[in-house]
Amino acid sequence: MTAQQVLSTRIVDLLQVPAQQRGLDWLKTSLQSAIELELSTIPPYLCAWWSIQDSTTTAATLIRSIIIEEMLHMGLACNMLTTIDGTPNITIPVYPGHLPGGVRPQLTVYLAGLSQDFLTDVCMQIEYPEFGPIALFRGRSYPTIGAFYDAIHDAFHFLNPTLTGHNQLTTIFSSIGQSLYAITTMDDVDRAIHQIKVQGEGTSQSPDGGDFGNTEELAHYYKFAEIYHGHELIQQNGRWVYEGPAIPFPDTYPMAQVPAGGWPNPPQNVQQLLNEFNMNFQLILTHLENAWKDGSEDELETAIGLMFQLTSPATDLMKISLPGGGGNYGPDFRMSAD
Repeated sequence: MTAQQVLSTRIVDLLQVPAQQRGLDWLKTSLQSAIELELSTIPPYLCAWWSIQDSTTTAATLIRSIIIEEMLHMGLACNMLTTIDGTPNITIPVYPGHLPGGVRPQLTVYLAGLSQDFLTDVCMQIEYPEFGPIALFRGRSYPTIGAFYDAIHDAFHFLNPTLTGHNQLTTIFSSIGQSLYAITTMDDVDRAIHQIKVQGEGTSQSPDGGDFGNTEELAHYYKFAEIYHGHELIQQNGRWVYEGPAIPFPDTYPMAQVPAGGWPNPPQNVQQLLNEFNMNFQLILTHLENAWKDGSEDELETAIGLMFQLTSPATDLMKISLPGGGGNYGPDFRMSAD
């Protein structure tokens, strides 16, 4: 396969291209896949967060920090693409479904409220460590997200493309003490890729999320695992163990798993809330795409603000029981293009 033949956006296919044949088109395609991948994690994490009845609990705070960092990671991927004169296409997959790009194809990502099963089946699987020191899952045969970002890093250094600085967006995420920054040098590229990897899965030596504003933050995988185990992750006698202070599992709205095709024949009040939610989410995606198309900070700030305004219709849905039992409704993220 030559660089000119690279048309697939499947990450598993992109990684089959020999390193010496990964040209600028390969890099742009890979960064677009990275954008889709980062954005695809946000809806399931939002459902988990919204389903927690008390937003001040430790579990809610942990998940909210993960969501904001995923937004930051998507922004960094967009900045890496626009600085090499690419244009991000902001889309999300249909749920339930696979992660974009064919990463970990055995994983089916679905939307549901927070539960022990949702943590192990979805959240922790998405953030599965490439070389995690205390990984719960072993024996992968397909690339992890970390392995994919390694390939993007290597391609940047092999090609050494001109970094134009076009349409670079920046914003401050004050709640996590971090900022979206411009990509104008190769050092910026290295920093961005390292940050995305380490905040998601940690390093081969540590589950720490790196020094990006808060040195005490764990990587996403281990934050989810703390909620699952019900205790903070601490180091004892050179070993990482979930034996720190307790993290009580929070009270949640029992949002059921959204079925393929969305909720069947929902009552009128549910349909109205779904329409309101999906219309606003589609508007967010439009603002995000326009932001990097035009280099508009205003468009970006509008999108971020609208994201958190989705809470009301989402939680209203989660308070309505399904007619046949088995849990409650919740947002389905069904876009008009479906």
